[in-house]
Amino acid sequence: MADTLRRAQQVRDKLIETFGDSEEVVVIKAPGRVNLIGEHTDYNDGFVLPAAVDREIIMAASPRDDGEVHLYALDLDSRSSFSLSSIVRDEKAGWSNYIRGVLLLLKERGLPVRGMNAVFSGDVPLGAGMSSSAALEMAAGVTAAAVGKFAVDMVELVKIAQAAENNFVGVNCGIMDQFISGLGKKGHALFLDCRSLEYELVPLPSSDEYKIVIANTMVKRGLVNSAYNERRRQCEMGVEILRQYLPAIKALRDVSPADFAEHKDKLPPIVAKRCEHIVYENQRVMESVTALQTGDVDTFGKLMRASHESLRDLYEVSCKELDIMVEAAWEAPGTCGARMTGAGFGGCTVNLVRADKVNDFVAFVKARYAEKTGVEPEIYVCEAEDGAKRLEV
Repeated sequence: MADTLRRAQQVRDKLIETFGDSEEVVVIKAPGRVNLIGEHTDYNDGFVLPAAVDREIIMAASPRDDGEVHLYALDLDSRSSFSLSSIVRDEKAGWSNYIRGVLLLLKERGLPVRGMNAVFSGDVPLGAGMSSSAALEMAAGVTAAAVGKFAVDMVELVKIAQAAENNFVGVNCGIMDQFISGLGKKGHALFLDCRSLEYELVPLPSSDEYKIVIANTMVKRGLVNSAYNERRRQCEMGVEILRQYLPAIKALRDVSPADFAEHKDKLPPIVAKRCEHIVYENQRVMESVTALQTGDVDTFGKLMRASHESLRDLYEVSCKELDIMVEAAWEAPGTCGARMTGAGFGGCTVNLVRADKVNDFVAFVKARYAEKTGVEPEIYVCEAEDGAKRLEV
C-alpha cells in the first residue's frame, strides 16, 4: 500500500503541475486482475474465480465548470480533450475511448457527470491479459462519481464499464474483468456466477505464506479472435445437440458431469472435447472454492494443474510457450499450482507459490524459460488487493 500511496501522490502532483492547483482533487485507484481458475466458462454462463492484484491504474482529477474533459495519460505522454455535450470516439488517442465510453453511459443514465481535468498512470502490464482496460474503465467511473458528487452502485458501474468496452470501444469482452476490478477485496478471490452475477468473496491463503505469481511469456496473443469465435460456436453447437436429450439446459453450465458422460457420444468428437473442458472446468471452479474455504492449498494446486491440462488438450488454446512456462513452474521450488490464464495462445500463466520460496521460483522459471525459448520473461509477484476505491492522499 505504501507504494500505491507514493505513486498516487506523484499522479496528484502531476495533475496540479499540468492543470493548476485545485482544492477539490480526488485520487482513485482501480486494480488489474488475474483469473485463478475458470477459463472460457464466462460465455457459457459459467463460473470464474479471479482476484484483483496490486497492479493498478491511479487517476487524479479535479472539476471543471465548462463541461469539458481534459485527459493526460502520463505513461504515454498523450493528451485528449472533449466536451460532455458531444462525446465521440478519438481515433488518434485510442486509450481515451475507454474513459469517453464510461462517461457517455453515465450521462445517458441521467447522472450528473461533471467536466474535469484528469491525469492517470498505471503499472498493470499492457497486453499481458491482466485487464488494464477494465482497470481504466473502473477508474474513470469511480472518478466521475467522486468529481460529480453522485453515488452509483458498484455492480451497476461494472455493467456500464462492460457496455462501454463492448459498444463504444468495440471490444467484445465478458463482465469478469470489470467485476473483479470493482468488487475485489484484499486477501480474497471472487467467485462469480456469470449468469446471475451473484458473487461471493473467497479467502485466499495469507500473503505472508503464499504469493500469486504471474509469468508473462512475452508472446502477444495471436489467433485469439478467430479461435475464440470458433470455440464459442462449438460450445453452442454442443448445447443444441445436448438439448435434445436434456431439454432444460440453456448453456453448458447446466450440464452436470454425469449428464455429460451419459450423452458425450452424441456429439461430434471436436465438439465433445470443447464441451468436456467447460463442464469439468465449472466443476473445478466450485471445488476450488471449497478447497480455499477449508485452507486446502494442495487440492487447489491440483485443480489448477488439471485446468491447464484441459485447456491444452481439450480446448486447445495453449501454445508451446505457455506449456514451457507452466511445466517449468511445475518443477520449480515452492509451486503449489500453475496454469495458463486468459484467452490463450500467449499471454501469462498464474502460479500460487510459497512466499519463502518465491525468489527461488522466479529465478528457476526465468532461467528455464529463457533456456528453452531464448526469450526473457517478465514475472510479477502479486497479492490480492481491494477493488476500485478513493485514496486519501
